Amino acid sequence: MGAFTRRTVLRATAAAGIGAATVVALPGGTARARTKSRVAVLGGGVAGLTAAHELAERGFEVTVYERRALGGKARSMPVPGTGTGGRPDLPGEHGFRFFPGFYQHIPDTMRRIPFGENMNGVWDNLIGVPDARFARADADDIRAPLGFGRVNAATPEGMRESLAAVIATTLKMPPAEGIFFANRLLVFNTSCDARRFGQWEHTSWSDFVGARARSHEFRALVSRTLTSLLVAAKDELASVRTIGSMGEQFLGNPMQIGNDGDLDRVLNGPTNVAWIDPWAARLRELGVRFELGAEVRGLEVRDRRITGARIVNGSGLSETVTADHFVVALPAERARDLWNADILSAWPQLTAMSRLVTDWMSGIQFYLRRRPGLGGGHSAYIDSPWSLTSIAQDTLWARKLPEYGDGTVLECLSVDISDWNTPGILFGKTAKECTHEEIAKETWAQILAHLNDRDEILRDADLHSWFLDPGISWNADRGENANADPLLINTAGSWDLRPEAHGGVENLYLAGDYVRTNIDLATMEGANEAARTAVNALLEVTGSDAPRCRTYTLWRAPELEPLRLADADAYAAGRPNAFDIQF
Repeated sequence: MGAFTRRTVLRATAAAGIGAATVVALPGGTARARTKSRVAVLGGGVAGLTAAHELAERGFEVTVYERRALGGKARSMPVPGTGTGGRPDLPGEHGFRFFPGFYQHIPDTMRRIPFGENMNGVWDNLIGVPDARFARADADDIRAPLGFGRVNAATPEGMRESLAAVIATTLKMPPAEGIFFANRLLVFNTSCDARRFGQWEHTSWSDFVGARARSHEFRALVSRTLTSLLVAAKDELASVRTIGSMGEQFLGNPMQIGNDGDLDRVLNGPTNVAWIDPWAARLRELGVRFELGAEVRGLEVRDRRITGARIVNGSGLSETVTADHFVVALPAERARDLWNADILSAWPQLTAMSRLVTDWMSGIQFYLRRRPGLGGGHSAYIDSPWSLTSIAQDTLWARKLPEYGDGTVLECLSVDISDWNTPGILFGKTAKECTHEEIAKETWAQILAHLNDRDEILRDADLHSWFLDPGISWNADRGENANADPLLINTAGSWDLRPEAHGGVENLYLAGDYVRTNIDLATMEGANEAARTAVNALLEVTGSDAPRCRTYTLWRAPELEPLRLADADAYAAGRPNAFDIQF
């Protein structure tokens, strides 16, 4: 009886619907019997597609239920009615995206998606960009190279000095503030895990870098812009642990350690063309079924197991979907609506999800009749009220924009609006309060104010048309917008609110960017990692002998490990980090 554990019960229960059939090949040449266990994946974004991919490769019978379109926030979409003369419609998107070199889960998946003659599949569609532009109104713009060379981490002094030099030179910041910021990075990089979770998880990034006491330039560049441009976070809300961990990766990338490629990479075409559509095709080859137009309305529970998912299909008809296992791959704000009393009773940790915070970060594309020569990388508009960032896409794409639409569009300036709560410069309203036409005019005006303060880089006559993220919908009666795709915001202390991938409901698994992951950020990489963790939990529950999904850890400078060990003693004794001094 001593060997008859809860895990034995779980495995026996899960195995009830499993039987051997054919043999399937797995990455690396291994093989195993295909099982008949059925998995319902609820949600077809990056997390859902990743879970389906990993499960299908391991012989599970997978059906993905998605209410709108595959790819979720990562997808691109055609601009309806813009294609003429046999050309496809202009490409639109939720917002531009990039693939930092320290991403490893997403690239691993990409290599397993065939694409034409590409040796490395979809991964070969990633290309590096050389620099970033920091555009300032009424001041000189900064063009920051992204390959800034090796940072000396051999000694704390060497790291601080080399970082300070890079920061002061690249961002044109006063040397004293460059040294101060370099020291703050050193504090985090030499902090032990206990301090990272116990102190820095509960401290905001802006407080950590002392933004309020620093110059406008420091606040704009270091505290605000770097967080929004690099990790789509808000400096006054995000924790030091989240932003500091990302900073570690950006510093490690130029050393070519623990990374997959160039610091800043983008796709060489519209996301669906270069990634999502080939991915869906590969999953269909693996036997995955897709049910589009299917919206999940609830989960049915009995004896700590999900017995069915209530779905409303594209025809408006209700049905109950049954499966052996259920992977919820929905965004946090939709997933938590499914947690009924029975689920929360069995898995109390999910209750805290009600306190997770979402905000808006959505995009608009401006199609231009002229190529203005904005450079090959991302641009950040430092003082823009709506915290704008953009990238010019035509120069990066294999298929050029004149092959789309009516043939007269030569460039697409894809813009992300990160602040929807601050009044703009034209109408004095927040983006949430503006009509779609006003959003376009306001965003365009803020960009011109930054780019045309020295020379006329963009002209009104250049603008062919624009396209706003279709997830933004205007309610005329209420005088405000709604957003179908809000973004999870990593607020200080939110780690405690986020669940593991598997818990008290035996056949329920969570795959979303809100799940606890190593990368600890609401990103495509986080969604992919969470899905792998969910699949590994499912394999464990079923007692499967299939290879576990590979997961990766974030890079840390090994030279600083002795200092982290010393910091563990300091933190346990209630002392600050050795480098946490005032400048």
